[in-house]
Amino acid sequence: MILWLLTLASAYLLGSIPFGYLLVRVLRKEDVRAVGSGNIGATNVARAGGTSLGLLTLLCDALKGYCSVLLATHIAPPTAQGPSTLAIAAAVASVAGHIFPVWLRFRGGKGIATALGVFLALTPMVALAATGVFAIVVAITRFVSLGSVLAAFSIPLFALLLQHQRSTALLVGLSAIAMLTVIKHQANIRRLLSGRENRLGSKKSAAASDAEDTDSPAKRANP
Repeated sequence: MILWLLTLASAYLLGSIPFGYLLVRVLRKEDVRAVGSGNIGATNVARAGGTSLGLLTLLCDALKGYCSVLLATHIAPPTAQGPSTLAIAAAVASVAGHIFPVWLRFRGGKGIATALGVFLALTPMVALAATGVFAIVVAITRFVSLGSVLAAFSIPLFALLLQHQRSTALLVGLSAIAMLTVIKHQANIRRLLSGRENRLGSKKSAAASDAEDTDSPAKRANP
């Protein structure tokens, strides 16, 4: 039990490292939470520091999720039914850490990149299939948020279709992670429904659109 608690705590703390916030703070001397949506994820980091910094944030956020699951898998190897329960729990803890980081008063990112990392570690084929959904939706609509939400919704379905070794714990864990990321996109969903969401590459100021939303951290930082 102690080993479980230590593993889950490590997964949470690793997931809670706010790479987007740290990279922008160190390299740009800015607070990414005061830019655009105020999110510490890759998309908003790209607004604050450029595409390269956004991609680096995406990589770091995915790696922390991947490493969290690897650590748990080293302690509790997979079984005949698939990933161990500890690895699945660590995956949820890592994504929760990114979304609710203790270092930033539990106001973190939306969890998409970290979720991608844990999905790659737990179920690579499911992760690749969901990434395909994301890429197709964004290519057609140019809405990153819509691609993220639909990719999250597709995770449990792809797990049923593609994961030959699956367990109830795996399906519950994947569904929990997917729902966490969807819930964090609620402001984006409202803007999509009202026609105010920015498209990828739109010339309209992303910051202006986000500031219109009353839940925007950037608006709270700059009333």
